Amino acid sequence: MKTAMKSPYPIAATERDLWIVAQRPDRSTLDPWRPYAFFLEDERTAEGSTTPVATVLLTNRECPWHCVMCDLWRNTLTETVPAGAIPAQIDVALANLPPARVIKLYNSGSFFDPRAIPIDDYPAIAKRLRDFERVIVECHPSLAGERLFAFRDLLMGRLEVAMGLETAHPEVLEKLNKRMTLEQFAEAADFLHANGIDLRAFILVQPPFIKPDEALYWAERSLDFAFACDATAASLIPTRGGNGAMETLAASGQFVIPQLALIEDAMSYGLRLRRGRVFVDLWALQRGSGCLQCFAARVDRLQSMNLSQLDRNIVACGLCGGRS
Repeated sequence: MKTAMKSPYPIAATERDLWIVAQRPDRSTLDPWRPYAFFLEDERTAEGSTTPVATVLLTNRECPWHCVMCDLWRNTLTETVPAGAIPAQIDVALANLPPARVIKLYNSGSFFDPRAIPIDDYPAIAKRLRDFERVIVECHPSLAGERLFAFRDLLMGRLEVAMGLETAHPEVLEKLNKRMTLEQFAEAADFLHANGIDLRAFILVQPPFIKPDEALYWAERSLDFAFACDATAASLIPTRGGNGAMETLAASGQFVIPQLALIEDAMSYGLRLRRGRVFVDLWALQRGSGCLQCFAARVDRLQSMNLSQLDRNIVACGLCGGRS
């Protein structure tokens, strides 16, 4: 009889923090006066049009939480940036990007963590955003509080906050080490809704600790939960490796890279709900997750679904039938 491999993942949260950090490879060397990336992408709006979005990946201090699946820390600093650094980073990005109506300021953590984004920089940041109709930032549910108003009230456009729901599976959510419950997410969502701030939810497709044959069910339940919390958009994030911890979990059978068919099915389900926009994050989709012959065409299909918010016919493939 085959014996199940013992999990290397600690049970206690404090031990998990130490274990997750111990698995890490080296982080990148970054300049606090420059964003580590920026680009323009098209996105479907809630009004039904397609608009260019300026996405700026800010360089700042690492998030205080150590989620087991997170690799965003690799492009963060160990100290708070100097005063004026974040506005300077935005200047660099905007000077090199075409005009856009919407901007995402993603900082690999929480925009409203004062150790990441200095509060005294809010006015200078808002000044640079005066021409944008919508400003999207990230935030951990526990930091969705009064500090949002200080920034929102400086903006000319509408504020949208993206929060990581990750999964509606309560036990798996606890094991992700996010230090958040579904109830806390719902409370933060209610707070945003009550104050006229739009919510975007991040949902993991095939997070660790969920069996592959249960992954679609929990992706669907997570979409249901996000829209029950009045999210106007949900972004499906195919869970990836690359942070050390995920490779260790994969070796013990507790994580597998999500297959492309799973991602497609989750997207189709979300679109059929017609409760809000649904996007698949294609930034780091791993080619090994699907049939090499039809992979590119299927990614193009997902991008078309992102922009149209319409389900599209499955790609015909003589090798796998478009389902591998």
